Amino acid sequence: MGMGGMTDQVIATDFLISVKSGVRNYAAAITEAATLELREALREQLRDAVETHEKITNFMMARGYYHPHELGDQLQVDLTAADTAFNLAQKS
Repeated sequence: MGMGGMTDQVIATDFLISVKSGVRNYAAAITEAATLELREALREQLRDAVETHEKITNFMMARGYYHPHELGDQLQVDLTAADTAFNLAQKS
């Protein structure tokens, strides 16, 4: 409802951004961990987060939501998403 076909893209993008943040936070936490056991647990979480990032990236690329290797294509996707968000805000 509301955003139609953009919903999957918005959810996937938000998820990708959240996972990227998690990867950075796990990496920082590993450098601060006081024990070997904690570092190992955090490394496992970091590996899981990186794998999740890859899955989300592949999902987004397969659906044309994300073009990490084609700047021009990604710019078009981003501009379309921005226009859609702007138009939705205007209708509200």
